[in-house]
Amino acid sequence: MKKQKRLSILAAALTVSALLAGCAGGGGQQSGGETPQNSGGSSGGGGAAAAEKLVIAVVGPMSGQYSDYGSTAKAGAEYALKEKQEAFKQLGFDVQLSSQDDQADPKQGVAVAQMLISNPDVVGVVGHATTGASVTAAAQYEQESLVMVSPSATGSDLTEQGKKVVHRICARDDQQGSKAAIFAKNTLGVKNAFLMHDKQAYGQGLADEVKKQFEKDGVQVLGFEGVTAGEKDYGAVLNQILATNPEMIYFGGYYSDAGIIVKQAREKGFTGIFMGGDGYDSADLVKIAGAENANNVVFTSTVGDVGATEEGKKWIADFEQATGNKVGIFTSFGYDSMGVMLNGLEEAIKANGGKKPTREQVLEAVHKTKEYKGKFVNVTFNDKGDNEFASVYVYKYENGQKVYIGEAK
Repeated sequence: MKKQKRLSILAAALTVSALLAGCAGGGGQQSGGETPQNSGGSSGGGGAAAAEKLVIAVVGPMSGQYSDYGSTAKAGAEYALKEKQEAFKQLGFDVQLSSQDDQADPKQGVAVAQMLISNPDVVGVVGHATTGASVTAAAQYEQESLVMVSPSATGSDLTEQGKKVVHRICARDDQQGSKAAIFAKNTLGVKNAFLMHDKQAYGQGLADEVKKQFEKDGVQVLGFEGVTAGEKDYGAVLNQILATNPEMIYFGGYYSDAGIIVKQAREKGFTGIFMGGDGYDSADLVKIAGAENANNVVFTSTVGDVGATEEGKKWIADFEQATGNKVGIFTSFGYDSMGVMLNGLEEAIKANGGKKPTREQVLEAVHKTKEYKGKFVNVTFNDKGDNEFASVYVYKYENGQKVYIGEAK
């Protein structure tokens, strides 16, 4: 009887051990169903008590035509996390990164969000990188109080929907679009323009804001036309546009489409100014359009010139040596977005007596961010989740290179 009892106890212990092992291995999944890798390495160490796992997801397009946005933001976020991982281990936590690919697709954004919500180790999201996917994902995160900090989703509607989980460190489209129009009129001397957009949340939102400001300032809007993203031939609409003889063509959309439009318009004889938003900020635009065709392409961005200061140049050198990656469009804001998230997480841990905080506690701490001194942008969130310190900058392409013009006033 005693022997049978001992065997029963042993069997129960083995069952519990197996269940615990299963839970430990069940972290947030990667796209495709893989277990998330710890990008910062294992907690390591022998003999010390195991640190409790926390996961911060980085979400954006990691594949496809918009992958520059997600991959560069991820690289910066991962670098910021690695710098802070040891400090969190001293607090008893192994903070890991889970990279997720939403393909800049609103539907995939929902699928990724639901998967992240189902993993109790996930306490925050750096992302999403694009507006469309951010809007749909935010509706999911709001239900579970899972906080998000986007480095790059600029759509004005994102923070106008009253969702407390939503935060971003970049400027909004109404800021970017209006300042682009003011720059075009006051600095470039534009008196008339034809406006295009890609019928998507980001591109159309920008073009709408440019149109409003032009009409306010007396710049003649010769036309306002939507096109389908991903087309290979924009000849018909360009013929319509060029017949109006515009001084400038403004296209709200991404570099992959913009490059084709620039190339085909130049081939049809257009020598005027092209203008767009931060969706133009990719070396691939120059590759698609051709370096000579890209001359006189001007664009606004929510990210300033990272290498403008000695401190920035040193950071670039350190980042590239440590990661083997080049600094891209959203590397710096991915870095600062992760910094904001980690700062909030640390505050939540302290407020919870050193114990694992709930998602609600992390959300509250991030939402209260005030005067955070980022490496590239300071951050104070207003009630909507917008950053009060966000600015807009202007660049152009010249001889195949991106040239910084200055802050758009």
